[in-house]
Amino acid sequence: MSAAAYRQTVFLLSPAHCGGKRAQILLSERASFPLAVQLREKGAPIGEVFRFLSGLYFRGKLAYGQAFARARTAPHGVLVITPGRGLISPDTIVGLQDLLAIATVGVAPDEPRFRKPLERDSAALASLLAGEDRVVLLGSIATGKYVDIIESHFDGRLRFPGDFVGRGDMSRGGLMLRCVLDRKELEYIPMAGAARHGKKPPRLKPLRIAKPEGSLLRLLESGTKSRSKARR
Repeated sequence: MSAAAYRQTVFLLSPAHCGGKRAQILLSERASFPLAVQLREKGAPIGEVFRFLSGLYFRGKLAYGQAFARARTAPHGVLVITPGRGLISPDTIVGLQDLLAIATVGVAPDEPRFRKPLERDSAALASLLAGEDRVVLLGSIATGKYVDIIESHFDGRLRFPGDFVGRGDMSRGGLMLRCVLDRKELEYIPMAGAARHGKKPPRLKPLRIAKPEGSLLRLLESGTKSRSKARR
C-alpha cells in the first residue's frame, strides 16, 4: 500500500541515553555552549537535548519523523519515548532537573516508572487512530524494551522500517538522513510476527555532493567522522 493511502502516520522515537559522556558535558555547571546555558536557565526542547546526547542516530530519527509524519486527529506526528514521561512532543521544554529525573528511570519493561507512562500514552494515542492509520517505531526492534509495552495497544498498526534489520544505530541515522535528503520514505513492516534480526547490510555509500554549512549533509559527514575516530 502506498504512503498516500495512509490517513495518519505517527512516529515514535526511542530516547537518547542520558548517562553517557555527552550528558556529562551537557549537565556540567561549567558548560558555556548555548544549549547547556539554555537548559540551565530556561529549559530546552527535549528533541534538541536528545539530538545533542545521541548524535547522528537521534538527528536522523527526528529529521525523518518530521519530514514524513502525517497527523490529523493525533495532536503530534512525532512523539519521543521518554523515561518517566511516556510519549511527548519533541518540542516539550525540559530543564536541568527534568533531565536528571529522566536519567534515573531505567528503560525496561519491568521498570514501572518507564512502563506505566508509556502504556498510558500509547493507549491514549491508539484511541485517536482509525482505519489505515499507522504507528512507526524508530528505535530498537531487536529487544522488547519498547515493543513489549506498546505493541498490544495499537491493534496491528505498529510498524518499523524493514531496512533497520541488521543495522547499527549510526547506520540507521545515516540512512534516515539520506531519505530526508532524497525525499524518499522507507517501507514499513508490521511488527507482529516480523523477523527483527538479520544480516548486516552493506555499508552506506558516501554522499559526494555540495554540503552547505548547517545542512543535513554536514550532519552526515560529522557523524561519519566521529565514528571513524572512535574506531582508531
